[in-house]
Amino acid sequence: MPAEPPRRIFLTGFSFSGKSCVAPLVATTLGWRAVDLDDLIEEAAGKDIASIFAAEGEPGFRASESEALRRACEESEVVVATGGGVVVAKENRRLMAESGIVVCLEARPETIRRRLEQTDAESDSERPLLSGADPLARVCHLKALRQPLYALADFTVHSDDLTPELVAEEVVRAWRRFAECVSYDGSRLSSSMGGGAASVTPDVPVDEAGPVCIVQTQTADYAVYAGWGILDGLGEKLRHAYRRAGQAALSDAVYVITDSNVHRHYGGRIADALSGEGFAVHTHVVPAGEASKSLEEASELYDWLTLHRAERNQAVIAMGGGVVGDLAGFVAATYLRGMPLVQAPTSLLAMVDAAIGGKTAVNQREAKNLVGAFYQPLLVFADVATLQTLPERELTSGWAEVIKHALIMDAELLALLEDRVDALRALDPAATTGVVRRSMALKAQVVAEDEREVTGRRSILNYGHTIGHALEAATGYGTLLHGEAVALGMLAAAEIGRRMGLTSPELAERQKTLLERFGLARPLPAVTAEAVLSAIALDKKVSGKSVRWVLLQGVGNPVLRSDVPELLVREVVGGQLRR
Repeated sequence: MPAEPPRRIFLTGFSFSGKSCVAPLVATTLGWRAVDLDDLIEEAAGKDIASIFAAEGEPGFRASESEALRRACEESEVVVATGGGVVVAKENRRLMAESGIVVCLEARPETIRRRLEQTDAESDSERPLLSGADPLARVCHLKALRQPLYALADFTVHSDDLTPELVAEEVVRAWRRFAECVSYDGSRLSSSMGGGAASVTPDVPVDEAGPVCIVQTQTADYAVYAGWGILDGLGEKLRHAYRRAGQAALSDAVYVITDSNVHRHYGGRIADALSGEGFAVHTHVVPAGEASKSLEEASELYDWLTLHRAERNQAVIAMGGGVVGDLAGFVAATYLRGMPLVQAPTSLLAMVDAAIGGKTAVNQREAKNLVGAFYQPLLVFADVATLQTLPERELTSGWAEVIKHALIMDAELLALLEDRVDALRALDPAATTGVVRRSMALKAQVVAEDEREVTGRRSILNYGHTIGHALEAATGYGTLLHGEAVALGMLAAAEIGRRMGLTSPELAERQKTLLERFGLARPLPAVTAEAVLSAIALDKKVSGKSVRWVLLQGVGNPVLRSDVPELLVREVVGGQLRR
């Protein structure tokens, strides 16, 4: 680190996030000068941006943009408002990383569209982003392509509900708090995803993918990472997550909660990854299996944290599958009224579902997940290569949630699953990582739209879960794995949908075939229809004593229904039990 940090601030972010407006305000506060890259480009070319695009296309413009950035980096005491696409080029990110602190101004797509429309009304020419039948969809698409790269910034300020003056204050505060602790090296804004990583957004080069996405909810924002062989980078990403959350310094202790199976494979490696970054690592190992997801086990963890005098700014790291993630998340949410939580999932089910979204819980004897809390993590960090040590049955179980995401949200992913069954079941690194990242992004998208299942959007994730959870409860949480139960629940939901005229016979058969190809067509255990129906009545999805069912009208078209006749459910469940 240089004796005195470079006196430059780079503002990044999507168009109309406020960069050009905020830069002069920040510069005035610091007594510096504001620089707008677009102004430098136009000055050098002797024509406006639109003319440069018309004459030279985007490649010519990007070359001019990179040259303008190099000139800006030669100056000192400047606040640089960059263009929305400046982060795409790796060389641009290297220049900014070596020259100053990078602050991303973030805004929701709806905010960007509103600002665009307001500016367009005051202008004589239509903005390109507003062209087409659905401007908001265009903004969402373009923003999603670059979001993983925006997320690499040293600090993020959300500008949606702030005045330019308040955004400027946050930028100045970030500079004063973090400039001295930032490591000014060229790789700081690059990804360390490791080999085999595949980007959810194919327009972003694979080796520059960065996070899968940033989950943005009303209560928290956090990065989701997934790559092949990235476990050793957890300590580094934890430090970055703390900086993003506004904490310049880390406590020296972390608390790893894992199970006996995962600890045997990865206990030493995870300890080395964290201690290598200066953390004192404390580890608690719970017995593997659903029985550990209990209030009794949570109480033991409370005692363990008390024994080690755990503090509120020390992270709990959940290293394992869904059971560990739910249990450790529940403990982190409730001990000291909340400790930072890192989800480090090692099962397929946890990677694509349980680790993302903030649901934490323990089971009661009568039903699953009755006691819990919504508590968003600080970071989600998944090394897809850990799936290699997963028992075959558990790996197979996890594909049920991936298939569910495809059925309810993504026709292209469904086709990809059908095309790559053999490669995915064999854990081909590139194919598996790509599908895992895409499935994680789908889950994150729904969570961001409906954090606490208020609008109904998040309820679509319960497809197959109404009967699935009931089967788990009725069999005592041990006979069926979660994904196996969900697969059976999806088969039942498709049959209910077919009988109600919602789900086509072709779609029901397509789902059945895919589940069979992934090894998820298991016979039902010995259980009565009455036991399953009783468990359904206790499910969290019951509202006003009416069961809310998720049914499919088509791929990517789930619907919520509360009018499914109990007699129909009884017939379908009974039919499954007689197979």
